[in-house]
Amino acid sequence: MGLLLGLLLLDHLTVVTYGHPILKAPESVTGPWKGDVTIPCTYGPLQGYTQVLVKWLVHRGLDPVTIFLHDSSGDHIQQSKYRGRLQVNHKIPGDVSLQLNTLEMDDRSHYTCEVTWQTPNGNQVVRDKIIELRVQKFSVSKPTVTTGSGYGFTVPQGMSITLQCQAWGSPPINYAWYKEQTNNLEPIKVAVLSTLLFKPAMVADSGSYFCTAKARVGSEQRSNTVKFVVEDSSKSIKTKTETPTTMKYPLEGKDLPIFSIVLIISLCCIVVFIMAYVMLCRKTSQQEHVYEVARTHAREASNSGEAWRVGIFTRCCSSKELSSQTPGNDYSEDPCLGQENQTIAWINSDYAHLLHTASTDYELLATKDTGVC
Repeated sequence: MGLLLGLLLLDHLTVVTYGHPILKAPESVTGPWKGDVTIPCTYGPLQGYTQVLVKWLVHRGLDPVTIFLHDSSGDHIQQSKYRGRLQVNHKIPGDVSLQLNTLEMDDRSHYTCEVTWQTPNGNQVVRDKIIELRVQKFSVSKPTVTTGSGYGFTVPQGMSITLQCQAWGSPPINYAWYKEQTNNLEPIKVAVLSTLLFKPAMVADSGSYFCTAKARVGSEQRSNTVKFVVEDSSKSIKTKTETPTTMKYPLEGKDLPIFSIVLIISLCCIVVFIMAYVMLCRKTSQQEHVYEVARTHAREASNSGEAWRVGIFTRCCSSKELSSQTPGNDYSEDPCLGQENQTIAWINSDYAHLLHTASTDYELLATKDTGVC
């Protein structure tokens, strides 16, 4: 009987120790004077356990004082000193952390996080954790500069953009923006806020910028210098539309120089010109009548002592053709008899002057003294 009671007691202690939700919180938290701080307090929700009450207490003297209470009716701030400065997060199940704003030096104390649950059998379980809050006066940290867009520090002209200066320390923190000058001149102060706004950004806004931060305590801190560039959109468009000096060969992906392009175009023009010339010559050679003119230089004639003459004769016709043209005429065996129509021109100057009365059906043949049909 005693053994059975001992086992039941052990089982009850196991459930109490390991079966209920467990609060998790750090031993101490440090917050900046005049700044904000969050005192963490969380637990892992368990099936069948329902949160019914959350309390935050501050230790003043011997007895703790409730400063925050959350029940089924909502949130309740019990001390006027904390009104407007205190809130508890309810968005994440199991997170009952306390956020305290605008810390004062007398906020330093021990805070208790207490949570009450209803168990599956209808009972209530209470767990608590004590956290020490420390308040210190912090000098400002080195500020960092970021942009309010995904472009980084190079943006197109006409875009609205901000440069943000961020530092951590005891508020209030005073910020200032400076733009560096050339020729080792003193930087120009351009703003006294944490955010530097360009609306819109112009090419003239390009330059090197940095910010400074000064807290209530400590010395002033300066950020790294950032190079802010505003690109001229019109120039970028012009660059894209300019004719490139090289072009990609479509099949091999190689660069083709421009002089090669000019050479190819010139060769194409020459080929077209030759083809046109050949076609023109072929058309001329296909004409029905072709004339040949023989000439000789007058100096050669005078040196040789010979006089050259050109005989122009009519085309000889066969007897059959003559009979068909002039029926009834009696022709001799020589078809050329009776048909001579010639003009003899002597060469007495540098060029031959040909006088003829031949029709389009005649051929012009060059001979020395006589012409042979």
